Amino acid sequence: MAEMQVPTMGAKDQADAVYDARTLGKPRMILFGLQHMFAMFGATILVPVLTGLSVQATLLFAGLGTLLFHFLAKGKVPAFLGSSFAFIAGYAAIAPNGEAELLPYACLGVACAGLLYPLLALLFKVFGANRVMRYFPPVVTGPIVICIGLILASSAVTNCQTNWLVAVIAILTIIICNVWGRGMIKIIPILMGVIVSYVCAALLGEVDFSGVVSAPWIGLPVMWDNTVFGLFTSGTMDSGLAITAIITIMPIALATMIEHIGDISAISSTCNRNYIAEPGLHRTLLGDGLATILASLFGAPANTTYGENTGVLALTKVFDPRVVRIAAIFAIVFSFCPKFAAVIGAMPASVIGGVSLILYGMISAVGVRNLIENKVDFTATRNILIAAVILVLSIGIAYSELGAIVIPAGDITISLSGLAIGSLIGIILNIVLPSDTAPVTPPSDTMPLEGPAPYDPKYDPNAK
Repeated sequence: MAEMQVPTMGAKDQADAVYDARTLGKPRMILFGLQHMFAMFGATILVPVLTGLSVQATLLFAGLGTLLFHFLAKGKVPAFLGSSFAFIAGYAAIAPNGEAELLPYACLGVACAGLLYPLLALLFKVFGANRVMRYFPPVVTGPIVICIGLILASSAVTNCQTNWLVAVIAILTIIICNVWGRGMIKIIPILMGVIVSYVCAALLGEVDFSGVVSAPWIGLPVMWDNTVFGLFTSGTMDSGLAITAIITIMPIALATMIEHIGDISAISSTCNRNYIAEPGLHRTLLGDGLATILASLFGAPANTTYGENTGVLALTKVFDPRVVRIAAIFAIVFSFCPKFAAVIGAMPASVIGGVSLILYGMISAVGVRNLIENKVDFTATRNILIAAVILVLSIGIAYSELGAIVIPAGDITISLSGLAIGSLIGIILNIVLPSDTAPVTPPSDTMPLEGPAPYDPKYDPNAK
Protein backbone atom coordinates (compact mmCIF):
# COMPACT_ATOMS: atom_id res chain seq x y z
CA MET A 1 0.00 0.00 0.00
CA ALA A 2 1.50 3.28 -1.05
CA GLU A 3 2.11 5.82 1.69
CA MET A 4 -0.02 8.94 1.56
CA GLN A 5 1.86 12.02 0.47
CA VAL A 6 1.61 15.58 1.69
CA PRO A 7 2.62 18.28 -0.82
CA THR A 8 5.92 19.94 -0.11
CA MET A 9 6.39 23.62 0.46
CA GLY A 10 8.44 25.86 -1.78
CA ALA A 11 12.19 26.24 -1.39
CA LYS A 12 11.85 29.58 0.40
CA ASP A 13 9.39 28.17 2.92
CA GLN A 14 11.72 25.24 3.52
CA ALA A 15 14.58 27.62 4.27
CA ASP A 16 12.49 29.76 6.64
CA ALA A 17 10.84 26.90 8.53
CA VAL A 18 11.91 26.17 12.12
CA TYR A 19 11.27 22.60 13.31
CA ASP A 20 13.40 22.81 16.47
CA ALA A 21 12.70 26.03 18.35
CA ARG A 22 15.47 25.25 20.83
CA THR A 23 17.88 26.68 18.28
CA LEU A 24 16.19 30.06 18.83
CA GLY A 25 16.76 30.07 22.60
CA LYS A 26 14.43 29.63 25.59
CA PRO A 27 13.26 33.29 25.80
CA ARG A 28 11.99 33.16 22.23
CA MET A 29 10.37 29.78 22.77
CA ILE A 30 8.46 31.24 25.72
CA LEU A 31 7.29 34.15 23.57
CA PHE A 32 6.18 31.73 20.85
CA GLY A 33 4.23 29.80 23.47
CA LEU A 34 2.56 32.98 24.71
CA GLN A 35 1.64 33.86 21.15
CA HIS A 36 -0.05 30.49 20.63
CA MET A 37 -1.92 30.91 23.90
CA PHE A 38 -3.13 34.39 22.93
CA ALA A 39 -4.10 33.11 19.48
CA MET A 40 -6.38 30.47 20.99
CA PHE A 41 -7.78 32.19 24.04
CA GLY A 42 -10.10 34.63 22.24
CA ALA A 43 -12.17 31.85 20.71
CA THR A 44 -11.56 29.42 23.58
CA ILE A 45 -12.84 31.87 26.17
CA LEU A 46 -15.75 32.91 23.96
CA VAL A 47 -17.30 29.43 24.20
CA PRO A 48 -17.77 29.49 28.01
CA VAL A 49 -18.89 33.10 27.77
CA LEU A 50 -21.63 32.06 25.32
CA THR A 51 -22.63 28.86 27.12
CA GLY A 52 -22.19 29.73 30.81
CA LEU A 53 -19.38 27.25 31.46
CA SER A 54 -16.37 28.14 33.61
CA VAL A 55 -13.62 30.22 31.99
CA GLN A 56 -11.00 28.87 34.40
CA ALA A 57 -12.00 25.24 33.82
CA THR A 58 -11.90 25.94 30.08
CA LEU A 59 -8.30 27.15 30.29
CA LEU A 60 -7.27 24.25 32.54
CA PHE A 61 -8.62 21.52 30.30
CA ALA A 62 -7.50 23.23 27.11
CA GLY A 63 -3.98 22.96 28.50
CA LEU A 64 -4.37 19.45 29.92
CA GLY A 65 -6.14 18.27 26.77
CA THR A 66 -3.36 19.64 24.59
CA LEU A 67 -0.70 17.87 26.66
CA LEU A 68 -2.70 14.62 26.53
CA PHE A 69 -3.03 14.99 22.76
CA HIS A 70 0.72 15.55 22.37
CA PHE A 71 1.48 12.52 24.55
CA LEU A 72 -0.72 10.25 22.43
CA ALA A 73 0.56 11.80 19.18
CA LYS A 74 4.18 11.09 20.17
CA GLY A 75 4.80 14.82 20.59
CA LYS A 76 5.02 15.29 16.83
CA VAL A 77 1.94 17.35 15.87
CA PRO A 78 2.02 21.11 16.64
CA ALA A 79 -1.68 21.34 17.42
CA PHE A 80 -3.44 23.16 20.25
CA LEU A 81 -6.76 21.90 21.55
CA GLY A 82 -9.20 24.67 22.43
CA SER A 83 -12.95 25.00 22.93
CA SER A 84 -15.09 23.61 20.12
CA PHE A 85 -17.72 25.92 18.65
CA ALA A 86 -19.46 22.94 17.02
CA PHE A 87 -21.06 21.93 20.32
CA ILE A 88 -22.48 25.37 21.17
CA ALA A 89 -25.80 24.39 19.60
CA GLY A 90 -25.84 21.30 21.82
CA TYR A 91 -25.27 23.33 24.98
CA ALA A 92 -27.96 25.80 23.89
CA ALA A 93 -30.45 22.98 23.28
CA ILE A 94 -30.07 21.65 26.83
CA ALA A 95 -29.28 24.86 28.74
CA PRO A 96 -30.58 27.70 26.52
CA ASN A 97 -29.81 30.42 29.07
CA GLY A 98 -26.67 28.86 30.53
CA GLU A 99 -28.53 27.45 33.54
CA ALA A 100 -25.94 26.08 35.96
CA GLU A 101 -28.14 23.12 36.93
CA LEU A 102 -28.62 22.07 33.27
CA LEU A 103 -25.09 22.48 31.95
CA PRO A 104 -23.83 19.20 33.51
CA TYR A 105 -26.42 17.34 31.42
CA ALA A 106 -25.06 18.99 28.28
CA CYS A 107 -21.52 18.10 29.37
CA LEU A 108 -22.66 14.47 29.78
CA GLY A 109 -23.90 14.50 26.17
CA VAL A 110 -20.60 15.95 24.96
CA ALA A 111 -18.63 13.34 26.91
CA CYS A 112 -20.65 10.59 25.20
CA ALA A 113 -20.02 12.25 21.85
CA GLY A 114 -16.31 12.03 22.61
CA LEU A 115 -16.65 8.24 22.79
CA LEU A 116 -17.14 8.18 19.00
CA TYR A 117 -13.57 9.39 18.45
CA PRO A 118 -11.91 6.18 19.68
CA LEU A 119 -14.24 4.18 17.41
CA LEU A 120 -13.09 6.07 14.31
CA ALA A 121 -9.51 5.91 15.57
CA LEU A 122 -9.87 2.13 15.76
CA LEU A 123 -10.95 2.04 12.10
CA PHE A 124 -7.82 3.95 11.12
CA LYS A 125 -5.68 1.60 13.18
CA VAL A 126 -7.26 -1.61 11.83
CA PHE A 127 -7.66 -0.68 8.17
CA GLY A 128 -4.81 1.83 7.81
CA ALA A 129 -4.87 5.52 6.99
CA ASN A 130 -4.71 5.02 3.23
CA ARG A 131 -7.81 2.84 3.08
CA VAL A 132 -9.91 5.02 5.39
CA MET A 133 -8.65 8.27 3.86
CA ARG A 134 -10.14 7.21 0.53
CA TYR A 135 -13.30 8.65 2.01
CA PHE A 136 -11.55 11.90 2.97
CA PRO A 137 -9.51 12.93 -0.13
CA PRO A 138 -8.34 16.54 -0.67
CA VAL A 139 -11.46 17.31 -2.73
CA VAL A 140 -13.44 16.68 0.49
CA THR A 141 -11.09 17.94 3.21
CA GLY A 142 -10.01 21.05 1.26
CA PRO A 143 -13.51 22.56 1.01
CA ILE A 144 -14.21 21.55 4.62
CA VAL A 145 -11.17 23.51 5.80
CA ILE A 146 -12.25 26.45 3.62
CA CYS A 147 -15.71 26.35 5.19
CA ILE A 148 -14.31 26.25 8.72
CA GLY A 149 -12.66 29.62 8.17
CA LEU A 150 -15.56 31.15 6.24
CA ILE A 151 -18.17 30.08 8.80
CA LEU A 152 -16.10 31.62 11.58
CA ALA A 153 -15.62 34.80 9.53
CA SER A 154 -18.99 36.26 10.54
CA SER A 155 -18.06 36.15 14.24
CA ALA A 156 -14.81 37.97 13.47
CA VAL A 157 -16.64 40.72 11.57
CA THR A 158 -19.31 40.98 14.28
CA ASN A 159 -16.60 41.49 16.90
CA CYS A 160 -14.82 44.02 14.68
CA GLN A 161 -18.02 46.04 14.36
CA THR A 162 -17.94 46.88 18.06
CA ASN A 163 -15.02 49.23 17.29
CA TRP A 164 -13.55 49.10 13.81
CA LEU A 165 -10.72 51.47 14.77
CA VAL A 166 -9.34 49.04 17.37
CA ALA A 167 -9.91 46.07 15.04
CA VAL A 168 -8.06 47.78 12.18
CA ILE A 169 -5.18 48.58 14.55
CA ALA A 170 -4.94 44.87 15.39
CA ILE A 171 -5.06 43.89 11.70
CA LEU A 172 -2.48 46.47 10.62
CA THR A 173 -0.17 45.56 13.51
CA ILE A 174 -0.22 41.90 12.49
CA ILE A 175 0.41 42.72 8.81
CA ILE A 176 3.18 45.24 9.51
CA CYS A 177 4.96 42.98 11.99
CA ASN A 178 4.75 39.95 9.71
CA VAL A 179 5.73 41.70 6.45
CA TRP A 180 8.11 44.45 7.53
CA GLY A 181 9.08 43.38 11.04
CA ARG A 182 12.62 42.42 11.94
CA GLY A 183 13.94 39.71 14.22
CA MET A 184 11.58 38.64 16.97
CA ILE A 185 8.86 41.11 15.97
CA LYS A 186 8.44 39.37 12.61
CA ILE A 187 7.61 36.00 14.13
CA ILE A 188 5.22 37.09 16.90
CA PRO A 189 2.74 39.16 14.86
CA ILE A 190 -0.36 37.76 16.60
CA LEU A 191 0.94 38.53 20.07
CA MET A 192 1.93 42.05 18.95
CA GLY A 193 -1.51 42.55 17.42
CA VAL A 194 -3.19 41.59 20.70
CA ILE A 195 -0.94 43.78 22.87
CA VAL A 196 -0.98 46.89 20.68
CA SER A 197 -4.74 46.84 20.03
CA TYR A 198 -5.53 46.04 23.68
CA VAL A 199 -3.46 49.03 24.86
CA CYS A 200 -5.12 51.28 22.27
CA ALA A 201 -8.55 50.08 23.36
CA ALA A 202 -7.68 50.84 26.99
CA LEU A 203 -6.49 54.35 26.06
CA LEU A 204 -9.76 54.90 24.18
CA GLY A 205 -11.75 53.89 27.27
CA GLU A 206 -13.03 50.67 25.72
CA VAL A 207 -11.88 48.39 28.57
CA ASP A 208 -13.68 47.91 31.88
CA PHE A 209 -11.11 46.82 34.47
CA SER A 210 -13.51 46.71 37.44
CA GLY A 211 -13.78 42.93 37.24
CA VAL A 212 -10.00 42.62 37.13
CA VAL A 213 -9.59 44.71 40.29
CA SER A 214 -12.09 42.66 42.29
CA ALA A 215 -10.90 39.22 41.10
CA PRO A 216 -8.58 37.25 43.45
CA TRP A 217 -5.10 36.21 42.35
CA ILE A 218 -5.47 32.50 43.09
CA GLY A 219 -8.50 30.23 42.91
CA LEU A 220 -9.49 26.68 41.97
CA PRO A 221 -10.66 26.35 38.37
CA VAL A 222 -13.15 23.48 38.94
CA MET A 223 -16.23 23.29 41.15
CA TRP A 224 -17.64 19.82 41.92
CA ASP A 225 -21.28 20.84 41.42
CA ASN A 226 -20.49 21.91 37.84
CA THR A 227 -19.06 18.53 36.84
CA VAL A 228 -20.73 15.42 35.45
CA PHE A 229 -19.58 13.59 38.58
CA GLY A 230 -21.52 16.08 40.67
CA LEU A 231 -24.57 15.34 38.54
CA PHE A 232 -24.42 11.63 39.38
CA THR A 233 -23.80 12.22 43.09
CA SER A 234 -26.43 14.93 43.54
CA GLY A 235 -29.30 12.46 44.03
CA THR A 236 -31.57 14.60 41.85
CA MET A 237 -30.43 13.48 38.42
CA ASP A 238 -33.12 13.55 35.71
CA SER A 239 -32.46 10.41 33.64
CA GLY A 240 -34.84 11.53 30.88
CA LEU A 241 -32.99 14.80 30.43
CA ALA A 242 -29.68 12.94 30.47
CA ILE A 243 -30.83 10.63 27.65
CA THR A 244 -32.17 13.61 25.71
CA ALA A 245 -28.83 15.39 26.04
CA ILE A 246 -26.92 12.33 24.84
CA ILE A 247 -29.15 11.76 21.80
CA THR A 248 -29.17 15.46 20.89
CA ILE A 249 -25.45 16.13 21.20
CA MET A 250 -23.76 12.89 20.08
CA PRO A 251 -24.42 13.43 16.31
CA ILE A 252 -22.41 16.65 16.46
CA ALA A 253 -19.28 14.50 16.81
CA LEU A 254 -19.69 13.45 13.16
CA ALA A 255 -18.87 17.01 12.12
CA THR A 256 -16.09 17.53 14.65
CA MET A 257 -14.33 14.28 13.69
CA ILE A 258 -14.37 15.30 10.03
CA GLU A 259 -13.22 18.76 11.09
CA HIS A 260 -10.36 17.09 12.96
CA ILE A 261 -9.26 15.27 9.82
CA GLY A 262 -9.41 18.55 7.92
CA ASP A 263 -7.38 20.29 10.61
CA ILE A 264 -4.69 17.60 10.64
CA SER A 265 -4.56 17.77 6.84
CA ALA A 266 -4.16 21.54 7.07
CA ILE A 267 -1.42 21.28 9.71
CA SER A 268 0.35 18.64 7.60
CA SER A 269 0.26 20.89 4.55
CA THR A 270 1.36 23.93 6.56
CA CYS A 271 4.27 22.14 8.25
CA ASN A 272 5.31 19.99 5.26
CA ARG A 273 4.90 16.84 7.36
CA ASN A 274 2.59 13.87 6.80
CA TYR A 275 0.94 13.67 10.21
CA ILE A 276 -1.82 11.51 8.75
CA ALA A 277 0.76 8.75 8.26
CA GLU A 278 2.97 9.49 11.28
CA PRO A 279 2.00 9.55 14.09
CA GLY A 280 -1.28 8.62 12.37
CA LEU A 281 -4.87 9.77 12.50
CA HIS A 282 -5.71 6.95 14.92
CA ARG A 283 -3.46 8.64 17.49
CA THR A 284 -4.59 12.22 16.84
CA LEU A 285 -8.27 11.26 16.84
CA LEU A 286 -7.82 9.33 20.08
CA GLY A 287 -6.07 12.29 21.67
CA ASP A 288 -8.77 14.71 20.56
CA GLY A 289 -11.56 12.41 21.74
CA LEU A 290 -10.06 11.66 25.15
CA ALA A 291 -9.33 15.35 25.68
CA THR A 292 -12.98 16.13 24.92
CA ILE A 293 -14.21 13.44 27.32
CA LEU A 294 -11.88 14.64 30.10
CA ALA A 295 -12.87 18.29 29.69
CA SER A 296 -16.59 17.54 29.55
CA LEU A 297 -16.58 15.36 32.67
CA PHE A 298 -15.15 18.28 34.65
CA GLY A 299 -17.53 20.90 33.28
CA ALA A 300 -15.37 22.41 30.54
CA PRO A 301 -16.24 22.76 26.84
CA ALA A 302 -15.41 20.07 24.30
CA ASN A 303 -11.93 20.32 22.84
CA THR A 304 -10.91 20.41 19.21
CA THR A 305 -7.75 21.01 17.22
CA TYR A 306 -7.58 24.76 16.75
CA GLY A 307 -7.41 26.39 13.34
CA GLU A 308 -6.33 29.66 14.97
CA ASN A 309 -3.04 28.06 15.95
CA THR A 310 -2.66 26.60 12.47
CA GLY A 311 -2.88 30.18 11.28
CA VAL A 312 -0.07 31.10 13.66
CA LEU A 313 2.04 28.25 12.28
CA ALA A 314 1.48 29.48 8.74
CA LEU A 315 2.42 33.04 9.68
CA THR A 316 5.52 32.34 11.79
CA LYS A 317 6.79 29.10 10.18
CA VAL A 318 7.86 27.92 13.65
CA PHE A 319 6.58 24.33 13.55
CA ASP A 320 8.11 22.91 16.75
CA PRO A 321 5.41 21.17 18.87
CA ARG A 322 7.38 22.15 21.98
CA VAL A 323 6.17 25.72 21.48
CA VAL A 324 2.53 24.56 21.56
CA ARG A 325 3.18 22.57 24.73
CA ILE A 326 4.57 25.73 26.33
CA ALA A 327 1.29 27.43 25.43
CA ALA A 328 -0.58 24.55 27.10
CA ILE A 329 1.45 24.97 30.29
CA PHE A 330 0.70 28.70 30.30
CA ALA A 331 -3.01 27.93 29.95
CA ILE A 332 -2.87 25.54 32.93
CA VAL A 333 -0.98 28.01 35.11
CA PHE A 334 -3.30 30.90 34.29
CA SER A 335 -6.38 28.75 34.92
CA PHE A 336 -5.58 28.99 38.64
CA CYS A 337 -5.57 32.80 38.45
CA PRO A 338 -9.07 34.33 38.41
CA LYS A 339 -7.50 37.75 37.90
CA PHE A 340 -5.94 36.61 34.64
CA ALA A 341 -9.28 35.17 33.55
CA ALA A 342 -10.78 38.56 34.33
CA VAL A 343 -8.13 40.30 32.19
CA ILE A 344 -9.05 38.02 29.32
CA GLY A 345 -12.73 38.61 29.95
CA ALA A 346 -12.13 42.36 29.86
CA MET A 347 -10.51 42.21 26.44
CA PRO A 348 -12.72 44.13 24.01
CA ALA A 349 -14.49 42.14 21.31
CA SER A 350 -12.90 44.44 18.72
CA VAL A 351 -9.42 43.18 19.65
CA ILE A 352 -10.54 39.57 19.34
CA GLY A 353 -12.29 40.40 16.08
CA GLY A 354 -9.27 42.02 14.45
CA VAL A 355 -6.97 39.13 15.32
CA SER A 356 -9.58 36.52 14.39
CA LEU A 357 -10.20 38.15 11.01
CA ILE A 358 -6.60 37.38 10.02
CA LEU A 359 -6.52 33.91 11.55
CA TYR A 360 -9.84 32.74 10.11
CA GLY A 361 -8.74 33.95 6.69
CA MET A 362 -5.54 31.93 7.08
CA ILE A 363 -7.60 28.81 7.78
CA SER A 364 -9.55 29.16 4.53
CA ALA A 365 -6.37 29.98 2.64
CA VAL A 366 -4.81 26.74 3.90
CA GLY A 367 -7.84 24.87 2.53
CA VAL A 368 -7.32 26.49 -0.89
CA ARG A 369 -3.65 25.61 -0.72
CA ASN A 370 -4.56 22.00 0.08
CA LEU A 371 -6.58 21.79 -3.13
CA ILE A 372 -3.86 23.39 -5.25
CA GLU A 373 -0.93 21.41 -3.91
CA ASN A 374 -2.80 18.13 -4.27
CA LYS A 375 -3.61 19.06 -7.89
CA VAL A 376 -7.35 18.51 -7.50
CA ASP A 377 -8.75 18.49 -11.04
CA PHE A 378 -11.71 20.87 -11.23
CA THR A 379 -12.30 20.09 -14.88
CA ALA A 380 -13.84 16.84 -13.58
CA THR A 381 -17.56 17.14 -12.88
CA ARG A 382 -17.40 14.92 -9.79
CA ASN A 383 -14.87 17.17 -8.11
CA ILE A 384 -16.90 20.30 -8.83
CA LEU A 385 -20.06 18.63 -7.53
CA ILE A 386 -18.39 17.46 -4.32
CA ALA A 387 -16.79 20.84 -3.59
CA ALA A 388 -19.96 22.74 -4.52
CA VAL A 389 -22.18 20.69 -2.23
CA ILE A 390 -19.80 20.99 0.72
CA LEU A 391 -19.37 24.74 0.28
CA VAL A 392 -23.03 25.64 -0.29
CA LEU A 393 -24.52 23.37 2.38
CA SER A 394 -21.91 24.16 5.04
CA ILE A 395 -21.97 27.92 4.57
CA GLY A 396 -25.61 28.24 3.51
CA ILE A 397 -27.01 26.36 6.49
CA ALA A 398 -24.63 28.12 8.90
CA TYR A 399 -25.95 31.51 7.75
CA SER A 400 -29.59 30.44 7.49
CA GLU A 401 -32.25 31.65 9.92
CA LEU A 402 -31.91 28.63 12.22
CA GLY A 403 -28.21 28.12 11.60
CA ALA A 404 -28.70 24.35 11.53
CA ILE A 405 -30.93 21.54 10.28
CA VAL A 406 -33.38 20.71 13.07
CA ILE A 407 -34.79 17.18 13.05
CA PRO A 408 -37.76 16.45 15.38
CA ALA A 409 -37.44 13.10 17.16
CA GLY A 410 -40.39 12.65 19.46
CA ASP A 411 -40.06 14.91 22.49
CA ILE A 412 -36.59 16.06 21.48
CA THR A 413 -34.99 17.68 18.47
CA ILE A 414 -31.63 16.91 16.91
CA SER A 415 -29.69 19.86 15.52
CA LEU A 416 -27.10 19.22 12.79
CA SER A 417 -24.74 22.01 11.76
CA GLY A 418 -24.17 23.00 8.15
CA LEU A 419 -20.60 21.73 8.39
CA ALA A 420 -21.87 18.32 9.50
CA ILE A 421 -24.46 18.12 6.71
CA GLY A 422 -22.12 19.41 4.01
CA SER A 423 -19.28 17.14 5.08
CA LEU A 424 -21.45 14.02 5.23
CA ILE A 425 -23.03 14.66 1.81
CA GLY A 426 -19.59 15.41 0.37
CA ILE A 427 -18.21 12.13 1.69
CA ILE A 428 -21.18 10.21 0.28
CA LEU A 429 -20.78 11.84 -3.14
CA ASN A 430 -17.07 11.00 -3.11
CA ILE A 431 -17.99 7.35 -2.55
CA VAL A 432 -20.83 7.00 -5.08
CA LEU A 433 -19.67 9.21 -7.95
CA PRO A 434 -17.41 7.41 -10.46
CA SER A 435 -13.84 8.63 -10.49
CA ASP A 436 -13.72 8.79 -14.29
CA THR A 437 -16.49 11.39 -14.65
CA ALA A 438 -15.94 13.37 -17.84
CA PRO A 439 -14.49 16.90 -17.68
CA VAL A 440 -16.90 19.82 -17.53
CA THR A 441 -15.76 21.26 -20.88
CA PRO A 442 -15.83 18.73 -23.73
CA PRO A 443 -12.70 18.62 -25.92
CA SER A 444 -12.93 21.08 -28.79
CA ASP A 445 -12.51 19.86 -32.35
CA THR A 446 -10.63 22.99 -33.25
CA MET A 447 -8.50 23.49 -30.17
CA PRO A 448 -5.44 21.26 -29.74
CA LEU A 449 -5.18 19.78 -26.27
CA GLU A 450 -2.23 18.36 -24.44
CA GLY A 451 -2.29 14.68 -23.62
CA PRO A 452 -3.07 13.52 -20.09
CA ALA A 453 -0.43 14.08 -17.45
CA PRO A 454 1.60 11.01 -16.43
CA TYR A 455 0.01 9.10 -13.60
CA ASP A 456 1.54 9.92 -10.23
CA PRO A 457 0.23 7.81 -7.33
CA LYS A 458 1.15 10.43 -4.74
CA TYR A 459 -1.64 12.66 -6.06
CA ASP A 460 -4.16 9.83 -6.20
CA PRO A 461 -6.13 9.55 -2.94
CA ASN A 462 -7.30 6.08 -3.99
CA ALA A 463 -3.82 4.74 -4.58
CA LYS A 464 -3.18 1.44 -2.82
